[in-house]
Amino acid sequence: MPKITIDGREIDVAAGTTIIQAAEKLGMFVPHYCYHPGLSIAGSCRMCLVEVEKAPKLQIACYTFVTDGMVVHTTTDQVKVARQAILEFLLANHPLDCPVCDQAGECKLQEFYMQFGRYDSTYLEDKLKKHKAIPVGPNIILDSERCILCSRCTRFVDEITHTHELGIFNRGHYSELLPTEGMTVNNAYSGCLADICPVGALTDRDFRFKVRVWYLSKTESVCHGCARGCSIEIHTNRRRPHHNQGKLIARYKPRHNQDVNGYWMCDAGRYSYKQIESDDRLTEPMLDGKPATWTDALGRLDAEINRVVAAHGAKSIAVIAPPTLSNEDFWALKRLFRDGMKVESIAHRCPPDPAGVEDELLRKADLYPNSFGAERIIGSSSTSEAILESCNHGSMKLLIVIGGPFVMSMSESQFAAAIKKIECVVAIRTHRSVVTDTSQIVLPMATYAETDGTVTNFTGHVQRFWAAIEPIGESRPLLSILSDLAARLEIAGAPREAEPCFNELAQSVEYFRGLSYRGLGRTGVNPSAKKAESAVA
Repeated sequence: MPKITIDGREIDVAAGTTIIQAAEKLGMFVPHYCYHPGLSIAGSCRMCLVEVEKAPKLQIACYTFVTDGMVVHTTTDQVKVARQAILEFLLANHPLDCPVCDQAGECKLQEFYMQFGRYDSTYLEDKLKKHKAIPVGPNIILDSERCILCSRCTRFVDEITHTHELGIFNRGHYSELLPTEGMTVNNAYSGCLADICPVGALTDRDFRFKVRVWYLSKTESVCHGCARGCSIEIHTNRRRPHHNQGKLIARYKPRHNQDVNGYWMCDAGRYSYKQIESDDRLTEPMLDGKPATWTDALGRLDAEINRVVAAHGAKSIAVIAPPTLSNEDFWALKRLFRDGMKVESIAHRCPPDPAGVEDELLRKADLYPNSFGAERIIGSSSTSEAILESCNHGSMKLLIVIGGPFVMSMSESQFAAAIKKIECVVAIRTHRSVVTDTSQIVLPMATYAETDGTVTNFTGHVQRFWAAIEPIGESRPLLSILSDLAARLEIAGAPREAEPCFNELAQSVEYFRGLSYRGLGRTGVNPSAKKAESAVA
């Protein structure tokens, strides 16, 4: 392995490693614009110039490969002067838009100028004017005047999405980023263009002028849009600490996880945050269509369960819980209904969603985030279709529907007709739907953005997510609801907190055995991959 010395620190790296990658391994930052670890190397911005001993001139760190014995300096006077010159060239035609630019606060041009720039520009000519604020697609605004021609965006649409909607046109001083003639930026990952743009040339139309980035708090989470389970950050507005002051979630951003989503996320998942605080959220318990207290609602549910069990037995109770729930939720559900109450009809399997789209990059047709985990925890189960058919035949007396949306093979009118034959329908849900409209007991449940927990994606990768906001209204985490219900029924339920609940299921469910909640870390663990590696070894 080649050995390299950077600013007096030695490191052994694999052959084919570039200087900028070696510096990253040492925890050292080399400024750059065009370089992105998820894209090919362009070597065009020249911001990453470093001094290499015995080399005749400065070298670009992003495209210079390490050789054994190489000695690199990143902070010499020659390097500093070169960086200042590069920044002066980049700012020569850059507009003074910082006060009105959405990128302000996370703009690499601002940051590098403050760290490495010169404050006595020698450029005296008028700035070159280019196109400003052009909508180039449903999600992206292009401001060519702010563009520094790093080519990250064109490489993204050429190499990642293969859709080729952007290009750099004209030559020399007049080179400009523009949409390809006759095309709009409308691919399934267009929001990533705003993520990778180091300046304010490509901005997200949804986030535009919404909130300054320095007012945002970041919470690590997992996208629940499909079975991929992309690692994300939920950005919330610190200036609105309460729901009654407006929407709290400002945006989702992809979080790097090489084992799951790399550096990207799809637009469907990116803009799914709007569902969390939508107008159809359930915010208070309901009994027979009227607002009620939690005490009254849980008391009514307790009484209904005892009545049905006494009259018809546990076999007349059915539970539908689609894989929108966390691993901990499914464990608590299993402990209460299957182990405690001996309910046989539990369904986590639902028909595939016709809206599901699968591609070669990230998107999965399975729109349920925890199908893999549900199968390992609950095991074989009825299907939602089978349970609804049993309801239609009148063999079920109490139906409990838990979690987010699920696909039904029957129409809403057929569903409403089927559950009319049931003595009591209970909905523990996040949003209003035909299910809640036809239920006698409705309990508002917190969403994944309001709770802690874990999910297991389609490959078996187990990841943690953290609560970004407080539950809306009187909604509660499902673990809390099931724990209170278990206490009322005098059944030993699961813990009401995510960590002890996960650790308990990890001791009992074979797939999760040996894992710990905190041991999952930021990027998660894939037991399937570990077992495969052990088998090969």
